Amino acid sequence: MPEAWAPLRVAAFRSLWLALLASNIGTWMQTVGAQWLLVEQSGTDTLVAVVQTASTLPIVLLALPSGALADTFDRRRLLIAVQVFLSAVGVLLTVLTLAGRMPPTLLLTLTFVLGAGQALTAPAWQAVIPELVPRSQLASASALGAISMNLARAVGPAVAGLLIAQSGAGVVFGLNTVTFAIFALVLWRWRPAAAGSTGAPERFAAAVRSGGRYVRHSPVVRRILLRAALFLVPGSALWALLPLVASRGLGLGSGGYGVLLGAVGAGAVIGALLLPWMRSRWSLNRLLLIASVTFAAVLAVLVLGRSPAVVVLALLPAGVAWVMVLSSVNAAMQLFLPGWVRGRGLAIYQMVFAGAQAAGALAWGALSDLWGLMPAHVAAAGLMLAGALTLRRWPIRDTSGLDREPAVYWPEPHLELDPEEHDGPVVVLAGYPVSAGNEAAFVAAMEDVRRTRLRTGAVRWGLFRDGEDPGRFVEAYVVPSWDEHLRQHTGRLTGADQAIEQRALALADGPPEVRHLLSAR
Repeated sequence: MPEAWAPLRVAAFRSLWLALLASNIGTWMQTVGAQWLLVEQSGTDTLVAVVQTASTLPIVLLALPSGALADTFDRRRLLIAVQVFLSAVGVLLTVLTLAGRMPPTLLLTLTFVLGAGQALTAPAWQAVIPELVPRSQLASASALGAISMNLARAVGPAVAGLLIAQSGAGVVFGLNTVTFAIFALVLWRWRPAAAGSTGAPERFAAAVRSGGRYVRHSPVVRRILLRAALFLVPGSALWALLPLVASRGLGLGSGGYGVLLGAVGAGAVIGALLLPWMRSRWSLNRLLLIASVTFAAVLAVLVLGRSPAVVVLALLPAGVAWVMVLSSVNAAMQLFLPGWVRGRGLAIYQMVFAGAQAAGALAWGALSDLWGLMPAHVAAAGLMLAGALTLRRWPIRDTSGLDREPAVYWPEPHLELDPEEHDGPVVVLAGYPVSAGNEAAFVAAMEDVRRTRLRTGAVRWGLFRDGEDPGRFVEAYVVPSWDEHLRQHTGRLTGADQAIEQRALALADGPPEVRHLLSAR
């Protein structure tokens, strides 16, 4: 357990973690304030549920561009600029709410704008963490991030419920604004060590494309994203419909709703603390199965239980199950993604995270409007169980033994021509002599090589047999620019990629003969 708290001994990480904790608490207070304001003003289930959609949809739209910004620009300055912008939006929201001039449409619009700011914040913060703590403490730092989020979920709603009951939603919005300003101040005071030169940053558009290409050609990442979506779509019913369960099913006010959300958050904090013990007992896929079944049971209890005490007790294991799944899935992404694309890969994960919740919240709210709270919860529980049953067919692969460190093992290309860095496209040809007995195995091994080329920069790839020399195979792939190909040479490949190439090379009769074809235009 002391190792779990080790990153907090780093002063810079501790200050930023505490500032982010305050900001997370403010975000949950903001969500509760907006939902409860709509409960009082509207009366439609869909409109209340859309608060979650408005706050998470920006992540779907902006996550990948945000990840590209985090990988190509000064992250500290980016984070400061975003927090200043969020502070200005928060001031506007607070003033208009206190003045009684906050109609539902404007509230949802400003909630969407705040969500856009959070979409810009998350990838940059995730990418900053390796600059704050040693690599050996990254897993602990990630766990502390989960504790921060879920501690905020426990504290923020309860505080918001009390403040709304006594002072109104405007005060809650004002406190959220203060947390943005505090985070900006702490970031401004942080002075990161000067980073070593890693070459010119990627161009923005190219960085966005390469991030999407990496995920598209990575079966491991796609499977992680699938498992997250299969849990989050039905799981979003809890967050979207809980205000209605509190007000309509249990007859509670804003304070009672805050207590219910606080119970989920408290369970999540307990789950984060128990997670190392649970991981030592169960495999990742077994954890996902247990958590999914538990969460489905809780969804059923929410509409069957008529006692607030019963619902509060049921929400505790819901919080444990929530953090079991999302912390485990996030950790799997963190450990698998190589450093050069980590910001963009995590941004796409956040896109799936937010998109599944946004779409799910809208669907469950509409279903509750049509059929009622009980059918909506029963449908969500059934979908959660159906997703759990797919674990046997689509489990998450164990990648703990893969080497994800950068591996620079390609020889430096020496050309007679001197291309500009953005010249392209570039065609790379690699000829392999292969004995007749190894041909089938070589072709099979090159299929894995294909994925490494496409993940790290290639847009097209093919393996051909030389018509004049049947014992010679030619690998051909196209890279958009010379700069993109040089990045393959100098840091995009990992130790796992090197092992894949070595398996293929072991089946050839010698090293490949490599040629680079430059565009004649």
